[in-house]
Amino acid sequence: MSGGFKKQQAIYEQIADTICERILQGTLEEDGKISSIRETAITMEVNPNTVQRAYEWLQQQEIIYTKRGRGYFVNSGAMEKVKQTKKEQLINEVLPDFFKSLQLLQITPEEVLTKYQKFLKGKTS
Repeated sequence: MSGGFKKQQAIYEQIADTICERILQGTLEEDGKISSIRETAITMEVNPNTVQRAYEWLQQQEIIYTKRGRGYFVNSGAMEKVKQTKKEQLINEVLPDFFKSLQLLQITPEEVLTKYQKFLKGKTS
């Protein structure tokens, strides 16, 4: 992910989002160990303090936890917690702008559904 950060969102939030995505994808399993702050900072080419802030946020959300002297781990129930948080974020923050754009561009629900079905077919192929 190095260098591919978005300007509209804080880097620590993007790091937290990346970890959440990996949980949703199953590449980080519940009760599984995650990379140390130092390893993540090196991989993502960011300051360790930025990673620390991301990990603190994830801990506050009860997505990860720390075992003293052993590192960071994914909480039990993290997958469901991340799904719920991401759904709320999508519904409350993304969809209103999306719907406004659909209205302004006069895009019909049928057009959106057709594109979404094509998208899903491409994912399963």
